[in-house]
Amino acid sequence: MAVLVHDLTGAAMVNERMHGGLRAEVWTDLGSVEALWRGMEAAPDCLGTPYQRFDWVAAYLRAGAEAGDLRVVVLRDAKGRPRLLLPLLVRREHGVRVARVVGATHANYHLPLFAAREAAAIPAEDLTALLVTVGREAGIDAYGLSHQPRAWDGAVNPLGLLRAEAAPSDAYGLMLGPDPEATVKRVFSADARKKLRAKEKRLVESFGPVAYRRAACPDEAAAFLAAFYLRKSARFASLGIADPYAGEPIRRFLAAAAAARETDGAPAIELYALVARDSGRIFATFGGAVNADRFSGMMTAFDPDPEVARSSPGDLLLQHLVRDQAARGRRAFDLGVGEARYKASICDETIELVDAVIPVTLRGRAYGAALRGRTRLKCRIKRSPRLWDWFQRARRLRAGPR
Repeated sequence: MAVLVHDLTGAAMVNERMHGGLRAEVWTDLGSVEALWRGMEAAPDCLGTPYQRFDWVAAYLRAGAEAGDLRVVVLRDAKGRPRLLLPLLVRREHGVRVARVVGATHANYHLPLFAAREAAAIPAEDLTALLVTVGREAGIDAYGLSHQPRAWDGAVNPLGLLRAEAAPSDAYGLMLGPDPEATVKRVFSADARKKLRAKEKRLVESFGPVAYRRAACPDEAAAFLAAFYLRKSARFASLGIADPYAGEPIRRFLAAAAAARETDGAPAIELYALVARDSGRIFATFGGAVNADRFSGMMTAFDPDPEVARSSPGDLLLQHLVRDQAARGRRAFDLGVGEARYKASICDETIELVDAVIPVTLRGRAYGAALRGRTRLKCRIKRSPRLWDWFQRARRLRAGPR
């Protein structure tokens, strides 16, 4: 049900002049807003990321992957047309009610869903004023809007124009072309392709014929995920990092998102694997959030057995994945947030991210200052090779021997 409706045309005359008046609604029930949400997604000029698809968000919430009170903010124009949708979870952090975009670190991007590209042209100051007004009514002290792209698909994100801090890490992507083979040749150099052919040949000589597969049923998705969990758990343990995939709620989410089908047959998350045809052994896995235009990498892992690893199964799967996405008509491909060799080797676009804080109350203002300070510290550590190396070594020492 909608618990809050604001008519802001009288209270914000600047907004009225520039946009013909905006009205904000806040919904607390996912089912009640589903039709509106899917209608916005279906619009030909909709602007959004795969992480704000209804199916992705619904699978995440229904699995209980993150605690909090749901607040879906919808902005409408004077004609009643929805212009922007922002799914939020509100929870207490150190006694402060903070609203964050659904998905936490499992969503690479927290961009709002815009009904059209022109809807993203709302001035940042006006959008901030709307969210502050909504926040007062909804009992929100502050908005913590992390992973905000400064721009998306050529359109400026108004939340990325706020007085925000640079995020600790950016994301990396590339544009695909209509010709799959031409795209692969552009992304992977002739020398890289030659090396990958030799590595695939060596893998075949050791383990027999291989196949590149996309999970086409729940059982196949479950097998790919099981292999991923096993390899990733060992990897996180070696780095002294808590495994974000260890909990049952997040595993329920990934299983549901990979299995769910819309009318067009596309799940919210697609899973891929490089496997031995005869034995079924899984050498590498890759999963990403998808919409009609983009594949956005969320997770990857490979078999650490030296006999397998020397053939770079992750790179082999990545090359196939780029070709497959181009063949299926997607325009964009990204490898998500964070630095890695394999990302730098193929991506030609840096997706600049910021973390924005919008205080609503005095308590939120104080907490927002602390959030900004923490972001600055993380950014300083992550973007300094010396400090980052020191931090990683300290983390491994804390974890102790394995």
